[in-house]
Amino acid sequence: MAKKIESPCVAICQLKGGLCTGCGRTLEDIRHWKSMKRPEKMTALKKAEQRLKQLDK
Repeated sequence: MAKKIESPCVAICQLKGGLCTGCGRTLEDIRHWKSMKRPEKMTALKKAEQRLKQLDK
């Protein structure tokens, strides 16, 4: 069985425009993280990574 996907939370938790500046997830992603299936979590992580790159610019 595949390894569990841990939350990307880094305990900074500052929302700006519905987006966490710490982990890059949307408020919706954060709310639903525990109930997401593995493919949904993988997608959320990829999108969060892209968002964080945009924030760094």
